[in-house]
Amino acid sequence: MLLIAALSGYTAAAQDAPAPPPGTVIFSRSTADEAAAQTAASMQPVAAVTDQERDALTFSSYVLDVHLTPSESSIAVRAALSVKNDSDAPLSHFVLQISSSLQWEEIELNGHKLDAKQWQQHTLDTDADHTGAVTEAVVTLPTPLAPGAAIRVTGIYSGKMEQAAQRLTRIGAPRSAADAADWDRIAKDFTGLRGFGNVLWYPAASPALFLGDGARLFQAIGRLKLRESHATMQVHLTVEYTGSTPSIAVVNGVSKALTAHGDEQIEAGAGIPRAATAEFAAQPIGFRTPSLFLTSAPPATLDKDSALHAYATHPELLAPYAAAASQVLPLITDWVGAPQPLTLVELPESADQPFETNGLLALGLHEAQPSELTLQMVHALARSTAAEVPARAWMDEGLAQFIALLWMERTHGRDAAVDEMNAHGTALALAEPDLSADKPGAGESLILATDEIFYRTKAADVWWMLRDMVGDAALQQAIARYQAQAASEKEPSLFQRLLEQTSKKDLEWFFDDWVYRDRGLPDLTIAAVVPRQILGKSAYLVAVEVANDGYAAAEVPVTVRAGTVSITERLKIPARAHATTRIVFGGVPQEVQVNDGSVPELRGTVHHMQIDALQKK
Repeated sequence: MLLIAALSGYTAAAQDAPAPPPGTVIFSRSTADEAAAQTAASMQPVAAVTDQERDALTFSSYVLDVHLTPSESSIAVRAALSVKNDSDAPLSHFVLQISSSLQWEEIELNGHKLDAKQWQQHTLDTDADHTGAVTEAVVTLPTPLAPGAAIRVTGIYSGKMEQAAQRLTRIGAPRSAADAADWDRIAKDFTGLRGFGNVLWYPAASPALFLGDGARLFQAIGRLKLRESHATMQVHLTVEYTGSTPSIAVVNGVSKALTAHGDEQIEAGAGIPRAATAEFAAQPIGFRTPSLFLTSAPPATLDKDSALHAYATHPELLAPYAAAASQVLPLITDWVGAPQPLTLVELPESADQPFETNGLLALGLHEAQPSELTLQMVHALARSTAAEVPARAWMDEGLAQFIALLWMERTHGRDAAVDEMNAHGTALALAEPDLSADKPGAGESLILATDEIFYRTKAADVWWMLRDMVGDAALQQAIARYQAQAASEKEPSLFQRLLEQTSKKDLEWFFDDWVYRDRGLPDLTIAAVVPRQILGKSAYLVAVEVANDGYAAAEVPVTVRAGTVSITERLKIPARAHATTRIVFGGVPQEVQVNDGSVPELRGTVHHMQIDALQKK
């Protein structure tokens, strides 16, 4: 038997005794049963499974008993799952996928252990895991699972999780770049497992996905995050180690100190194995992929008012990160309240690509100036602080991206922030649906968005437009009220109603076209400019007519200028319509500008028209 125990009174002499050490058994499985199950399962032919069947399953709860042995890069898990058939057809069998470096040992269905004839496992190529493949268990059901019905499944699996980058190197990525992207591993001093799309350390079910197939993998990650955002995950973590107790574990952004078990008198260097545990209560996963981090790096000593709780093997590099966090604190506080502590975990290599989820920022440390790190810190702190609502990524990711734009505006000016928004405008326009001739298109409403271009890029644009329409104070008040009520949100219109209350404006038209539905982007042109001199005065009344050939209404700034003098009014242009504004300009107008780049459009986002001197009457 492979046994991990709470090692109270465990000594070197006790290791030689035939009986297991005293204490409470935390995790147990039979290696003999494991070998028999693997042999029997591998002897059976694997039933044919379609991608529709792989895509039919939704996991509604995970209860994971996870046992790590970092010195051996090994993991063993007992996973109790609730699984629902979300398709419209009965299922005769279902699948459970884990990383190809792991193997299934045992599967139970509704409390009954399955024999070798009822399930098989095989390797399926897919880039949803860093190895470029998954181990897929195919379970034959005694009776078909009806649409909407759920079953309870328990599985035991184990194996090693070492760093792997095969999926990237096989498509031609340089090894150094592949290692910096796929750094997931279980190792002696660091464990980082980022979940579906990086490494399957927990069970999942998905059709095969490949990095060379456009954006399918990333779109599938988004769909899975939305689909299982209300699912709960509970984790009991046990770590077997020698030496010092691991510093901290982080599961789905929640940090916990580990409790060591055993004789505290044993010296760290004695080489005697001990166990430490941490409990993570059942919580909704939210719009994220489940992740697990463990580090032996000591906690860094930072200013007591720092928003960071850092664990680093190179603490001497932390000062600029802490300084950057301190610089952005006032902006975070103004928009989403007092920042919640952000756990910063140092990745093994300075070149490793950073990973961010609510409450956690994992990154490779390097020498830098605080000004080079503020954008990263403002985004991470905003996500950590903003109220997290399952299935409302635009209220989380989009808001954090918006606040990062506000920081850019504060430090480099509005034009720099707008330029950053426009840098992603072409990609957004390409992703939007083609609504001409009543085509259905393929866009996404923000409340159900699964693609980053919508829930991050377009959502940040929406936040910016709302700010321009209602002003900072009204938007900040609405966000504060939403923060207080988000946990009990019942319908997606809550924020709209709160913003209408604080701004005293009707915003139904805007939320209809930009949030609740995807009507594409506006397509604006200046249809006409007619300046007329006001009788007896040197001022002009400039009439500006704007056409919108798109299917989304928009409110844009319209500016009349001459030299350095300008006057701006805002104009709402309904979809598939024209609208006119009249601006009194105290002088001879020279130019009209519609939109300043702050409202995304199907084509160009800034429109100019010079005013002909002959028109000035």
